[in-house]
Amino acid sequence: MNYTSQKALTYNPSLIRNIGNKALTIISALFAIISVLPLILVISYVLIKGGSYINFDTLILEPEPPGDDLLSAGGIGPAITGTFIMTVIASIISIPVGVGGGIYLAEYSKSGKFEKFIRFGSNVLAGVPSIIAGVFIYAIIVSTKILFGSMFSGIAGGISLSILMLPTIIKTTDEALKLVPNDMRRAALGVGASKFKMITNITLPTAFSSISTGVLLALARAAGETAPLIFTALFSRYYITSFDDLFYEMGSLSVLIYNFALEPYEAQNQLAWAASFILVIVLLSLNILSKWIGTLGAFSKNKV
Repeated sequence: MNYTSQKALTYNPSLIRNIGNKALTIISALFAIISVLPLILVISYVLIKGGSYINFDTLILEPEPPGDDLLSAGGIGPAITGTFIMTVIASIISIPVGVGGGIYLAEYSKSGKFEKFIRFGSNVLAGVPSIIAGVFIYAIIVSTKILFGSMFSGIAGGISLSILMLPTIIKTTDEALKLVPNDMRRAALGVGASKFKMITNITLPTAFSSISTGVLLALARAAGETAPLIFTALFSRYYITSFDDLFYEMGSLSVLIYNFALEPYEAQNQLAWAASFILVIVLLSLNILSKWIGTLGAFSKNKV
C-alpha cells in the first residue's frame, strides 16, 4: 500500500462529511435528551413531592370528607385496594381471551378474511381512547343495571379496563408465537404430538417470557386509567369488606387523584400527591419487571 492510499484511509476530522457526521450526532443526542427530559422531570417531581406525604397512616386509612384539617385527612388505603381488585378483575377477563386470540391468529388462522378482520379490529381497539371503553360499559352495564341491579361497581370498572388490555395482549401473544421457530413445531408434530399438545408444551412455554411482558405492559396501562373508571366504578371512600361490595362504587388511585386534586383543601391535595407517588411506583415497577422478564427470556433463548 503506497503513501497516497494510506493517507486516504486515515480519519481526517477536517473533511466536510466528518464534520457533518459529528454535528448530526450531537444534534441527535441533544434531541434524545430533550425527549427523555420531560419524563425524568415529571417522575422526579412526583416522587419527591408525593414521597414527602407517604406514611403508614396514609397507606391504610380511609380518606375523610373534604376539609382543611391536616390531622384528619385520612389516607388512600381503599383506593389502593380498589385499584388492585379492578386490575385483577380485568386480568381474569382479558388474559385468557387475549392469549387465546393470539394463539388463534398465530397457530390456527389461515390468512383469510376472518383473520384480517380480527387483526384490524385489535389494531383499531388499541387506538381507541380509553373514555370510549368507559362510555361503552356505562351504556351496556351501568345504565341497564344488568349486574344484579347494580349501577356503578368495581366489576363494571374491571370490565372496562379489560377492554383496554385486550389488544396489547392479543398482539403480543401473536408476535411472540411467530418468533418460535417452525422447526420446533415440525419436530413436535413429527413425533406424533397433536397440535394442541404442540402449542401447550412447545410454543407457549417458549414464548412465555414475551407474552408475560405484554401482559405486564397491559396491566400497567390499565392501572393508570382514569376516564373509564369515572363512568363505571365511580369512587368510594370505604374499604371492600365483602363480595357484595364488588357490585357497588369502588375507589381507585387514578380517580382519587382526579377528585382530590380539584379540591380547594390542602389536605386533600396532599393525599392526591401521595396517591400519585404510589401509582407512579406501581407503573415503574411493572415496566421494569416486564423489561427484566423480556431480557431474561432473550438470555434463555441465546443460551439454548
